Amino acid sequence: MRIDLATWQEVDAYLKKSDGIIIPVGSTEQHGPMGLIGTDALCAEKIANATGEKIGVYVAPTLAYTPAPFNMSFPGTISISVSLFQSLVTEIISSLIHHGFKRIYFINGHGANLEPLRHVSTTFPDINIRIRSWVDFESVNSLRQNNFGDWEGMHATPSEISITQVTHKVLPPGDAVKPPKKLSASFIKKHAGDRHGPPDQHRKQFPDGRVGSHSALANSKVGQQLINTAVNALSEDYLAM
Repeated sequence: MRIDLATWQEVDAYLKKSDGIIIPVGSTEQHGPMGLIGTDALCAEKIANATGEKIGVYVAPTLAYTPAPFNMSFPGTISISVSLFQSLVTEIISSLIHHGFKRIYFINGHGANLEPLRHVSTTFPDINIRIRSWVDFESVNSLRQNNFGDWEGMHATPSEISITQVTHKVLPPGDAVKPPKKLSASFIKKHAGDRHGPPDQHRKQFPDGRVGSHSALANSKVGQQLINTAVNALSEDYLAM
């Protein structure tokens, strides 16, 4: 149920029986040799829209322009400042509150969004705001680990590329055919939430754009399983909200 494909009368009728909405959030940034630039947004959008249809909840347009400064040395990446992102999210929430929405669920696909989203949520203490990354649901994470293990890595992951292979297209692996250097547990912990260095330094360290992720392991069969599992988990979590 996409709110951008509804009329105002339909939204008015909806608000008489429900006050919740799902907002998918991603990014517009490089995802290695075989990952689409819109991967983070496309994954969150698919999971959100499928959930909305399943449980009868409106889904807002996807937020795809978000902070991704560390990837600005890769062509195609579009990054906005944290302050601008926070201001945008604040005004979106304010608009929704104005119309009567009181439960706002952000389903996220980009690590750098989490801290700004949490910061904004604290400025609306009377509104029920929940923030989840689709990879964090236990059932989804188990599926990722069972299929890809340590090769899931941190960026341009085989899981997210498996999803876009279902929703959009399959690209040849190109340079991604070779496995990258595996990441240590300490590196993953230190850089969680996309805490990476300056763009030139980041590209020098990860020249093909992958961060410990063996993208070439992606396959659409697993992608569909991930979508189904994430939709079920999100549906359950939203209804428990």
